[in-house]
Amino acid sequence: MSAMPALFLSHGAPTLPLEDSPARHFIAALAAELPQPRAVLAISAHWETQRPAVSAAERPGTIHDFSGFPEALYRLRYPAPGAPQLAGRVAALLFDRGMQVDIDPERGLDHGAWTPLILMYPQADIPVTQLSIQPHLGTEHHWRIGEALRPLRDEGVLILASGSATHNLREFRANAREGEPAPWALEFGEWLASTLEQGRTGDLLAYRRHAPEAVRNHPTDEHLLPVFVAAGAGTPGVPAKRIHTSYAYGVIGMDAYRFD
Repeated sequence: MSAMPALFLSHGAPTLPLEDSPARHFIAALAAELPQPRAVLAISAHWETQRPAVSAAERPGTIHDFSGFPEALYRLRYPAPGAPQLAGRVAALLFDRGMQVDIDPERGLDHGAWTPLILMYPQADIPVTQLSIQPHLGTEHHWRIGEALRPLRDEGVLILASGSATHNLREFRANAREGEPAPWALEFGEWLASTLEQGRTGDLLAYRRHAPEAVRNHPTDEHLLPVFVAAGAGTPGVPAKRIHTSYAYGVIGMDAYRFD
């Protein structure tokens, strides 16, 4: 069985599956470039808990955790089977690193998980479960989660971390534009790419001190935290690869990274 990579994908707006955009076309073609996974572990910016929680749902529902979008979006479903055995394995790996983990018997897939999956694996035939994030525990905590999950890659599990390279919805509503990205968003995106590709872990973990316009691009941490899980799950010494870059509405970074 080929080792799977860990991925970080920027999922953008919930309408991603309905849009004609560079990011949509990239994600839709991505599965063809990967080994076939036995299962998927999704880490989404949209499930926050006090301590790590993993879903053991046999049939995770499709959560439409948004409002005000076209009716066609609410009709979308992603009926993939759950992965309760994988949930147990995830809990055991985190417990072995001293983390307390909750197992949720019913949690479904929020749009941070199912919007990329419905494009990558539209047949919905690969078992999937979801792991929560803990924004109050910071970047190093999520890196350690990734390190703990690293063995899953050799077990045929695709670690799919889903967030956003830049995420300031106030700027989006006030200044969204087509064409070239806003300079402050582009500057942060290029810093993130160079930091990941050069393996500058210390700078990455302290990104709010080191990155240009860090607070403007991420007023809160939750949409960047999945990148720390994916990076922590990568093989030490193997550089990250930026596999896609684009911007939605000039301010939402849609970058994607692969960690082998």
